[in-house]
Amino acid sequence: MELITLLSGLIVLCIILILSTFFILSNNHHPTKDDINLPPGRMGWPFIGESYDYFVAGKNGKPESFIFDRLMKFASGNLNGQFKTNLFGNKTVVVAGAPANKFLFLNDKKLVTMWWPPSIDKTFPSSGQLSANEESLVLRKFFPTFLTRREALQRYIPIMDNCTRRHFATGAWGPSGRIEAFNAAKEYTFWVACRVFMSVDAQEDPATVDSLFKHFNLLKAGIYSLHIDLPWTSFGRAIKASREIRSVIEQIAKKRRVELAEGKAHPTQDILSHMIQTPICTAEEKKGEATYFSDADIGTKILGLLVGSHDTSSTVITYFLKYMAENPHVHEAVYQEQMEIAKGKEEGELLNWEDMQRMKYSWCTACEVMRLTPPALGGFRNAITDFTHNGYLIPKGWKVCSVLYSFFSV
Repeated sequence: MELITLLSGLIVLCIILILSTFFILSNNHHPTKDDINLPPGRMGWPFIGESYDYFVAGKNGKPESFIFDRLMKFASGNLNGQFKTNLFGNKTVVVAGAPANKFLFLNDKKLVTMWWPPSIDKTFPSSGQLSANEESLVLRKFFPTFLTRREALQRYIPIMDNCTRRHFATGAWGPSGRIEAFNAAKEYTFWVACRVFMSVDAQEDPATVDSLFKHFNLLKAGIYSLHIDLPWTSFGRAIKASREIRSVIEQIAKKRRVELAEGKAHPTQDILSHMIQTPICTAEEKKGEATYFSDADIGTKILGLLVGSHDTSSTVITYFLKYMAENPHVHEAVYQEQMEIAKGKEEGELLNWEDMQRMKYSWCTACEVMRLTPPALGGFRNAITDFTHNGYLIPKGWKVCSVLYSFFSV
């Protein structure tokens, strides 16, 4: 027994010594010809780098602190600066400021391509119908043609207004005088997304929406965690939740195909019908038969839309309320504009396109909220060749994280 204890202690000690050695060497090595022009920064611990610090900052509600702290240390506080780090097990250069973001956009597919952390790839698996680059191009063309059509937006305004009234009626927005704004905004946003994307109504089918929301919260809790796929880890639970959500969406898609064939559903009633009816590649493009989304692809893509729209929208709503509470004159101006519109409505009459066009001050306020507190921290790209930016080398294969917070904030 004593021998086992001794051996266990020695193994743990060896692991600690090895990790410590790697950490010291990775952060205090002498620069070589290859890395002499790399941006300043630190690579963190072996394998995980500084991912833990990145996750902690996000969980504390201040994801930008990870960026700003390092800009202060390695870029002398320059909000247009850059630094190197290691995120998600990948060597990464974080760039900040409008010029850096413009540079990356102009050189998309020339110097960099879109990249997602491994945890995203595992929770949103592709069916392999298209290559990653083909899929990116298809989605960029596919959704805007539906979402930006004026007739689609006009149709969704009363639907979203109805969802809003119903959600207020649940009491989630504080009849007792206290509002847990972020939690209420997250549930409300999910209600709207399910209704707009799939025509699944939270009051007509509460069991489906509640089940989806339960799994969705598990997915969100682990989607940006360390990608260790074990049943008891956050990432393992996220993988399982992703499978459950995609399975439900696939069943909804199968049912919708039947309804469309029988004329019981409209081809343009929501994004789900649009994805079923619209080819992703025409017969001319494929030189044969047109290609359509499979049910598995639809499940993955709509899950991606749910995730992409959920955090951004609920964050904007929450900060909109925060800034109005901190600026009473703004609150009063928004309130007066809304009341002026309400005076022209009949009892129970829903909002329409013309009403939205009159909300000029409210829209300007929302834009200012997004400027002060962007709903997304930034995005990741993969360097497909060596290139320099602001005098520093960014090697091929490294990841580039572009930050929105720094140049939108005051």
